[in-house]
Amino acid sequence: CAREGILCQGRGAAASSAVCYCLGITAVDVSRVELLFERFLSRERDEPPDIDLDIMHARREEVIQFIYRRYGRRHAAMVANVIRYRARSAVRDVGKALGLPETLVDRFAKLLHYYDGTDPELLRQVGLDPEHETHAHYLRLVDELQDVPRHLSIHPGGFLLGHEPVCDLVPIENGAMEDRTVIQWDKDDLENLGLFKVDILGLGALTQMDRAFDLLRKHHGVSMRMDEIPADDPATFDCICAADTVGVFQIESRAQMAMLPRLRPRNYYDLVIEVSIVRPGPITGGMVHPYLRRRKKLEKVEYPHPSLEPVLEKTLGIPLFQEQVMRLAVVAADYTPGEADQLRRDMAAWRRSGRIERHRERLIQRMAAKGIAEEFAERVFDQIRGFGDYGFPESHAASFALIAYASSWLKCHYPEVFACALLNAQPMGFYSPATIVEDARRHDVVVRPICVVASDWDCTLEPDGEGFALRMGLRYVKGLSEERDGACIAATREEAPFASLDDFAARTRLDARALERLAAAGAFAAFESGRRRALWQAHGVASRQGDALTLTESESLPSLHALTRGEGIAWDYQTSRHSTRGHPLEPFRAALAALALPDARGVFALQDGDRVRYAGLVICRQRPGTAAGVVFMTLEDETGFVNVVVWQKVFERHMILAKTASLLGVGGRVQRQDGVLHVIAETLFEPALEREPERVRSRDFH
Repeated sequence: CAREGILCQGRGAAASSAVCYCLGITAVDVSRVELLFERFLSRERDEPPDIDLDIMHARREEVIQFIYRRYGRRHAAMVANVIRYRARSAVRDVGKALGLPETLVDRFAKLLHYYDGTDPELLRQVGLDPEHETHAHYLRLVDELQDVPRHLSIHPGGFLLGHEPVCDLVPIENGAMEDRTVIQWDKDDLENLGLFKVDILGLGALTQMDRAFDLLRKHHGVSMRMDEIPADDPATFDCICAADTVGVFQIESRAQMAMLPRLRPRNYYDLVIEVSIVRPGPITGGMVHPYLRRRKKLEKVEYPHPSLEPVLEKTLGIPLFQEQVMRLAVVAADYTPGEADQLRRDMAAWRRSGRIERHRERLIQRMAAKGIAEEFAERVFDQIRGFGDYGFPESHAASFALIAYASSWLKCHYPEVFACALLNAQPMGFYSPATIVEDARRHDVVVRPICVVASDWDCTLEPDGEGFALRMGLRYVKGLSEERDGACIAATREEAPFASLDDFAARTRLDARALERLAAAGAFAAFESGRRRALWQAHGVASRQGDALTLTESESLPSLHALTRGEGIAWDYQTSRHSTRGHPLEPFRAALAALALPDARGVFALQDGDRVRYAGLVICRQRPGTAAGVVFMTLEDETGFVNVVVWQKVFERHMILAKTASLLGVGGRVQRQDGVLHVIAETLFEPALEREPERVRSRDFH
């Protein structure tokens, strides 16, 4: 990766070591984190230390093919995942097998998500009677299929390497992609058999950082690497504490943005904790609120036993990391280093095998024998269970915190570079391109529309006074191909600038579909400002290219109304999934105000306990497994975001609307605490507008 200029970052217990730092495998300075030696090397473990490699996802395939060339297809194969049936996939496949109407099955599936069961009432809501014999049989079969293997998939990056031919060790098959070999066993089986696996993982954030470093070098004359970004920059941490982290790796989710003003990270290690604390392990173990209280000095730092102070001192007496749980088992329950590593393995496998239960009695009894309160021991064991869902080791958090800080620093000091690189690294992250564009505009970045005269395939930066404007790239026009259309436009424009729409069409020879998509997206504005007229001309040019019957010159340019502002924004979203001209709710602000519905800025001016009615476009729905059925939503308008908490009873009362509406109204109370504002929903509704704003894509239940 270093030789080919592919941005790569080592991650894992062994990667967070002095050796890996000196070798350049990781940019994490070992002096800034504490290494648990037994986490990756012990007598009982008897295997090489685990190092995961995070590689910029845009070039990961190059690394995969290098491994096949280096070791040969006989000695290397990608690891598999056994994909099992969940609610949606079971509903779709069983419905197809029973010959149920496809539209009804699709509606039923869209009402479900990962944590849902097959509630007969949901079936009734899509128009099927759950008591009908066929439909009752349908639900029974769907329930029976839950967790049954469905198909074999490729692991995100695992490689099995063998000094003997791989086919002598495991059954293999050719992958669906060319030049790939895949084993036929699930990834978890390899560890049980002691087979050597290396993880080559694609990470979108590293693609973004690579693009950003190129832009910094080209436009600002700043040459920089990940480990050269100035450390502990106050302005960067000010932005982080204010939860100004849209698009920032690892700390951009709704839950992370709600935690940031409460935890208020002021240095690198605070970020390590921030990355780790919003996880099922600390949450289910009841560790989050005690840690926050102690951090704010609202609660005295106490240790369950004097022997645990060295283990828990850096996290104020609260175990937050997987390594701390392992060390705690060694110190408080007299585990050997090998037993502690087995505890780590059982943590990761408890849902699949239930092996974690064998540690319960041993841990609690041994802690009690040392005088540690049973209540603390029970909480630690609950946290261990949580780690089985998604425990986060300190070694991984240290690597991710470094990337999170680097992207935050970029956003703070070079917002146009940050946004441009993020848009060019899509698909990745938590937010849609539309939200990224809106956030850039709120940070005073000038964002210019797609234009065949100025746009490359990727987004670019253009001089704008003393700074730079962001020019949207042709990649965002729906239906265009980079190889066929993007490359042709760039090569033709390099020969000579385009003089007109006719000149563009004649020289590029793009097909009618591409010409009309460019016209509808406003990409011909340099030649024809009216998009309807440009679309008409594009259609006429395409007709002439196809030797079809064409209209006379006097008939070819009829009088067409210019698009209104609202229509222009709607066309943008239909053709390119974003708009540089405005937010979809902007044209509706007067109508929303007439309904006494404020914008996000108005909501943030309210006090704790105030009643409010608000409407925004839903960009995110989440229902964490640790939240006891509570649904969290993020609503957006032209001035910002509003986070909404929907209790389970409210969600069930308005289920169809809550799951499907793009423009959603919320009535409830404001909850403001530590600078974080939520609207606690009491009712959901559809605002009574004459027409519905353009629908936006939301990130639902991931």
